[in-house]
Amino acid sequence: MGMSSLKLLKYVLFFFNLLFWFCGCCILGFGIYLLIHNSFGVLFHKLPFLTLGNVLIIVGSIIMVVAFLGCMGSIKENKCLLMSFFVLLLIILLTEVTLAILLFVHERKLHSYVEEGLSESIRRYYSDNSTKAAWDSIQSFLHCCGVNSTKDWTSGQPASCPSEQGVKGCYTQTQEWFQSNFLYIGIITICICVIEVLGMSFALTLNCQIDKTSQAIGL
Repeated sequence: MGMSSLKLLKYVLFFFNLLFWFCGCCILGFGIYLLIHNSFGVLFHKLPFLTLGNVLIIVGSIIMVVAFLGCMGSIKENKCLLMSFFVLLLIILLTEVTLAILLFVHERKLHSYVEEGLSESIRRYYSDNSTKAAWDSIQSFLHCCGVNSTKDWTSGQPASCPSEQGVKGCYTQTQEWFQSNFLYIGIITICICVIEVLGMSFALTLNCQIDKTSQAIGL
């Protein structure tokens, strides 16, 4: 691989990460917006930090940091930054694989835990403004009512529940959506993993080529 190939690889990795850095900025900005306006509130009171705004802020921040390391490491041909980029991508990839295995193994426990948490939050609807905001937003957005059905609202359905007959519960509707779109979700997940592996491969290749170029010019 000559100098021209090194420059091509460097700029490909730079623009690749620059695009992801802008995506991270958008996700972070949207998460901050949701956090400030508290649009979705809190659903799981045992995990009060688990809100859509907080999740988007964390994801956006991680993407921005990793993409920044990739951008600067490639354009500056800095081995330390490139290896940091590689290690972070490796940690993220291993975390994703571990989470996928845990979700598969403990699927039933997870379903019961989520259902129990949602049922508990319904009982807090009229006493907690944050919970009320969360349920109103979700039921209006997903066009659903309750956890599994409208019967979950023992004290009467809120105004955010659709008025027509045969409305499904929010958790039931979400499960059905995941099942019907499982193939597409799997393809997207595989694509993300492939992109991460490609990023790691580019970083290692560029790092090795920097060593070879340095030796060739006697540095």
